[in-house]
Amino acid sequence: MKTKQLFTIIFVVLIQNNAYMQTTTYKYLALGDSYTIGEKVEEKDNFPNQTAEILNHKKKRFESPAIIAKTGWTTDELQDKLAQTRLAIPFDIVTLLIGVNNQYRGRSVDEYAIQFEQLLQQAIGYAGGKNNHVIVLSIPDWGATPFAADRDRKKITEEIDQFNAINKKIATEYKAHYIDITPYTREASTDYSLVAEDGLHPSGKDYKRWAGLVAKKIEEIIQRLND
Repeated sequence: MKTKQLFTIIFVVLIQNNAYMQTTTYKYLALGDSYTIGEKVEEKDNFPNQTAEILNHKKKRFESPAIIAKTGWTTDELQDKLAQTRLAIPFDIVTLLIGVNNQYRGRSVDEYAIQFEQLLQQAIGYAGGKNNHVIVLSIPDWGATPFAADRDRKKITEEIDQFNAINKKIATEYKAHYIDITPYTREASTDYSLVAEDGLHPSGKDYKRWAGLVAKKIEEIIQRLND
């Protein structure tokens, strides 16, 4: 093959790949509880929507995230909702953040481990069986918030750490991505701008930091798709 012909073929392939990257629209599913739906902040300020906004600014075309989450949900309540919901699968990205209400209600870590693993399996299924397209986020530490001022903060922190040790272990076993946002939420003990007006849930400012980490991980995932 002549050199000129070879260069022409390479150029055409590059143009086609670039067009694909610019026109592909990605789908994102976010599963969780109040920390996913964004209790006490505007919808645009929850972390899934801020993540999509960051990615769209970077020319990664994302639809508005599909969010299945509700304030107060435990792992089994999220499972119940998913059992009643028909989703247009597969999704390109799925995030899972669940467990704070298990801890808050005094539910056992053993029960959490079983139900969290089942939810992660479902999340992988929603991602078309691609475990490396699933991102697990750690549980925030609400013990650092003004709401917990009259609670045993040390006990809350210790229990949150136990639950997070479980979800991290399971995420690792399934080779899903894991993002630890808990240290961010613990800064609320000295920076009240990170807390919403109810004194309990994160503010849009804190969600923006989570979104930055999630968006960065999603960019890495997308890049591997296009390599």
